[in-house]
Formats: sequence, C-alpha cells, structure tokens
Amino acid sequence: MSTAKYIFTETQYAQELKRLQAIEKIFDPTSHQRLKSTGINTNWRCLEVGAGAGSITQWMAGMVGEKGQVVAVDLDTRFVANLEAGNVEVVEGDIQHLPLDKQSFDLVHARYVLIHNPDAHAFLSKLLELVKPGGWIVLEEPDFAAARAIAGEDSACQSVNNVNRAIEQMFTARGMDYGLGAKLPALLQSYDLQSFSVEVDTHLSQGGSGIATMMHMSTMQLAEKYLATGAVTQADIDHYGRFAEDPNTWAIYYATVGVVAQK
Repeated sequence: MSTAKYIFTETQYAQELKRLQAIEKIFDPTSHQRLKSTGINTNWRCLEVGAGAGSITQWMAGMVGEKGQVVAVDLDTRFVANLEAGNVEVVEGDIQHLPLDKQSFDLVHARYVLIHNPDAHAFLSKLLELVKPGGWIVLEEPDFAAARAIAGEDSACQSVNNVNRAIEQMFTARGMDYGLGAKLPALLQSYDLQSFSVEVDTHLSQGGSGIATMMHMSTMQLAEKYLATGAVTQADIDHYGRFAEDPNTWAIYYATVGVVAQK
C-alpha cells in the first residue's frame, strides 16, 4: 500500500482520529472473537498491519503477555507512536518493503487494509510469508458492492445510492476493488492453508447508529474525492449526511467479510 493510494492520507488529524476510534468501537468486539478463535496465547509474536488508533495492538499486547510481542505497522504511526507497553514495537512504513523476518509471526491481523492496495494478491502473499508454519492470519475487509439504501425518503435514498456509486468510481479510478471483501475467500483459496473459515457481517444499520455515523464522517472527509468522480453533487453529499443521522432511515453501508486461516 503506497501512501499516495491511501484515501484518507490528507485528512486532518482530529477528524481522522475520531473516525478511527469510531471504527474501533463498532468493530473491535467482533475482531476480538475472530482473533481469539486462533488460540492467541502468552508468548505469541503478533503482527498488526494498519494499526490505526491502536486498540487491537493494545488488546493483543494484553493477550500475549510480557514475554510475547506485538509489532504494529502503519504508513502513519502518529496515533500509536506513544503506546505504553514493553511488548509493543511500532514501525512506520509500507509492510511490503519493511525488513521483517519471514515466517516469524504466530498471528498476523489486518482490518480494512487490503482494499487500499491495487494488487491485493501480492499484498496477501507478503502477509502470508510472515506467518510461521502452523500460524494464523485473520483478515477483515469491506464489500462496498453490498451497499444500498433500504428505507427513507426517495430523494434521500437516491442521494445515498449516488454516493455509493461515487465510492465505486473512486476506488476503480485508483485501480482498487471496492468489492474486495466478497472476493477475499477466493483469493485465499489459492494458498496452501490448513484450515479456513469465513464470516460475513452485512451491517444493516439504522440512521444515527455507529456505522451510519462513521460513514457520515468518512463521506465528509472524502467529499472532494467523491465530487471529483462526477457521480454526485454537493446536494447528494448533504442528503447523505442527513440520511445517516436520521433514525427513521435504514441502509447497508457495506458488508464486512472476515477470514480466519491457518498456514
């Protein structure tokens, strides 16, 4: 994942931290369950790719104990640089070019990271190289192709669907797949893995709920990129925000596909 390709690179510090913390609050409980299913234990060496605001890094550090280690990698480590844990190492850079030892991790986790890479297959190959034989990889990726307005005023639903098309066009213009999550299991099938499980969370969300509000934040931060596609107007962006905060509306903003696999 190159810095130029990450869609949130230019966003302001406070706004991006708030968005990342919203993601953590919504999705960490499910991520914890997937990570626990690997048997994560004391003394494990774990890798968190795309550390964000650091909540999963801190959780894994607690699970592996003082004799374990968590390496947290991100292109931008400003939100995790001051994590206070003796068993955490924070590394800034592109995981594809960092000098990490192959087959050195018991567990590798990435959430909403592969979607930002034009060559998801190459990125996935790199992650699997870092997993020990018998080790685990846990991946969670969005499928924006599932997004659609379900209930609300017709004009607002149309604006939501227009924004969804803008999201598709933004990713496509950057050489990325906005529906990557749904293809993740097929990608992993091409590797020699001992065990493999897949879960899909569709996230049918009421206006004002955590996911709706988080997507409103994302849309405000990415409004210029959406407008540049020509698929939306500023009025669509404004309607999307009102829709996302209206408790009488319902939408699928995206689905999350989670895969747990053993090497």
